[in-house]
Amino acid sequence: MNQDKHQAQAQQPLSGTPPAPAVKFDWPLPPYFKIVPKTKLKGAETDSCFIVMKEGPRRVGNLTHFWPASSSLIFTFDEALTSASVSFDDMQSMCLTDIVELVPVDLSESNAIHGNYPAFARQKCTVNFTNGDRFVSETVGFVSRDYGLFLFIISYGRNVLRWFIPTRAILDYQLGEQLGKMLVDKKVLLPEELEAGLDVQEQLRSSKVGDYLQKQLIVSHEQIEAALKRQRALPLLRLGDALLQDKSVTQEQLDIALKAQSRDRKKQLGEILIEMGSVDKETIKRVLAQKIGIPFVDLSIFQFDAALIRFVPRHIVRKHSIIPLYRSELRMAIAMINPLDSQAIKEMSVFSKLTIDPVMASEEDMSAAIERYYGARINETHIDELVSALHVSDEEPAETSPAVTESDSALVRLVNKIITDAFVRGVSDIHIESMRGNEPTVIRFRSDGVLADYSEVPASFREALISRLKIMSRLDISEKRHAQDGKINFQVSGATRIELRIVTIPTTDGLEDIVLRNLAAPRVMSLDSLGLAPRVLDGLHSLVTRPHGLLLVCGPTGSGKTTTLHALLGCLNSRERKIWTVENPIEITQKGLRQVQVNAKIDWTFASVLRSILRADPDVIMVGETRDPETARTLIEASLTGHLVASTMHTNSAVESVVRMLDLGLDPFNFADALLGVVGQRLVRRMCQACRKPRIATKDELAMLAHEYCFETDLEQSAILHQWSEQYAREDGEIILYSPLKCSQCEQKGYKGRVGVHELLINTAVIKKMIHSRSHVNEITAVAMSQGMRTMRQDGIDKIFQGVTDWEQVKAV
Repeated sequence: MNQDKHQAQAQQPLSGTPPAPAVKFDWPLPPYFKIVPKTKLKGAETDSCFIVMKEGPRRVGNLTHFWPASSSLIFTFDEALTSASVSFDDMQSMCLTDIVELVPVDLSESNAIHGNYPAFARQKCTVNFTNGDRFVSETVGFVSRDYGLFLFIISYGRNVLRWFIPTRAILDYQLGEQLGKMLVDKKVLLPEELEAGLDVQEQLRSSKVGDYLQKQLIVSHEQIEAALKRQRALPLLRLGDALLQDKSVTQEQLDIALKAQSRDRKKQLGEILIEMGSVDKETIKRVLAQKIGIPFVDLSIFQFDAALIRFVPRHIVRKHSIIPLYRSELRMAIAMINPLDSQAIKEMSVFSKLTIDPVMASEEDMSAAIERYYGARINETHIDELVSALHVSDEEPAETSPAVTESDSALVRLVNKIITDAFVRGVSDIHIESMRGNEPTVIRFRSDGVLADYSEVPASFREALISRLKIMSRLDISEKRHAQDGKINFQVSGATRIELRIVTIPTTDGLEDIVLRNLAAPRVMSLDSLGLAPRVLDGLHSLVTRPHGLLLVCGPTGSGKTTTLHALLGCLNSRERKIWTVENPIEITQKGLRQVQVNAKIDWTFASVLRSILRADPDVIMVGETRDPETARTLIEASLTGHLVASTMHTNSAVESVVRMLDLGLDPFNFADALLGVVGQRLVRRMCQACRKPRIATKDELAMLAHEYCFETDLEQSAILHQWSEQYAREDGEIILYSPLKCSQCEQKGYKGRVGVHELLINTAVIKKMIHSRSHVNEITAVAMSQGMRTMRQDGIDKIFQGVTDWEQVKAV
């Protein structure tokens, strides 16, 4: 939002603005209308509003001052509680969110020209912005000034929202009747001239879809978003109505097609009309793009999201001829040959739990893109067929067996197949395990935290397989006595590239194992999307708003600590704050963060980087891991000198992290003063939501879960069972649990993805005293639970009742 350029305190106006306090701006009204006064809350001197910026998100807050003379305003941001001066150059529009009632004035109250004043009439309003966006709504009236346009957008009844759009953001706008009719009515155009213009428009209508779409070429995420915004602003129009308006079909043809569709709901209206010979595919595509406004995307040069390609399974892509383009927290854009295929859109929505935005692509581009990113159908050959292609009989003496080398074409295909399959399945780690003698080499994939067998490779080309992977990662193929680390930049297909970290480990009898980890950068998740319990979520939101202090996230390797830390930083990431991170390695990147990679070989350690950052004017510091006394002491120093610090620890629980920090030699009084709280977490497998089966919980199951919930606590099982009955029971008193089944969406596993179980220790005054006295883990845990903390085990059991996971998964962690 360019706040760094414009930020200023509310009492420090821009040059050329009147000194504070300024005279309150008198919001203009359309002629012959007035606002019904409403009682304002005591002390409310500002107006609630939101600003849509040209760059950056919508910002919510309060309008403090409005200065047209200097083309600026003073705005207080809700999330930051700070005021800033915002130039009209940087904003697209502003809306006062307090709804007001607008009514016509009595003639006796008006000093204007006597006569009939306008009734409360709606008129269409269309504003085209300079950045390509469009605003379409209904307004009662408008007031135009040199510096901008004031609109009065109808909310309900006589209630309106007041919008302001700066002149510099407007490309053009139209209010009321269509331009052609207005020009004829005002005798600016003759009817014949208008008809000639419509003829030109008709010629455009009859042009080939390729000619039209060539001018509308869309090749980027940003262009699709702009096109979708324009589409949403258009009136809702069905394909049949659009074809009628376009004069491509007659009403009789449409009626026949609709009647045929009523007999076979699986068929799309467009397909029926094409089969009838009423229209062709070219016409359907042109009407979808021109009339309905569905964007047409050039897939041949579109920049795809590799992580999203891996997220959407191949069988859905091939079944519906679709391909994912990009996603946000709530929406996903997908390219389709037929963007009106409701069955495909519904299946994608159920699979992804997101709202689907369909866009259009050509059949040729779609086929090429699916082959490029999901592999040609020939590559779907099972790996056993590739193994057979270079099979060497293990029963023949080695000296008589044909040699298999790392450059053998079949072996190259085999390695590529292993990596490609791992990518498509969303595998995090590939384990290649060399066995002794003539036992085959075992290949296993880790997915959602669980290892599963993938294939076996005959021992005869074990050496060639390992040598091939070493060559790909530029490691020494002759070195077998020491471990080696490297990276592979692998092109899955087409333009999709992934990065793999490789480690070789010497084992018995001069053999080596290899583990490959997919380093595809995960996306930044919001704190609200982590599956946190309400108490944990509210507690974290409270802690991250503190100006200084230390927040720890603990758990074993692979428990999602870094994801949680970056979600916390996402809450703080704004132009008002300088945020530094120290990581090894940098796994997640966020725009706005300054991220530093540790390099122990040159003594660029966590502690040394942290000391340097403290001299670089930070507001927030994130340290990837705290494992040594020097780093721990520097963290405490930073948090006590006015910085908010977040870090991770490899401990089993939140309370154990407190004791571990004291064991590192920290002063208990300084540590107690610095600590804000500790989050403990694990990842459990998420039950597949598409095939899970509901069932009635038995008394034995509930008794077992209650026992586990109350284990090593002072809670009473009977009280917990009563609480569950009130919280989760149906009207008939039964509690529903879920069992995993198997389906194509979860690859016959019953589980898909993982979800976190968490606990949050908040450093209250009582906990501080216990830290001072170096109390035992059990003592601190008991006090924390009496103050409302719930353990990871308890959070996991709550998620069982919510149908997210089951006891086997919670027990496993």
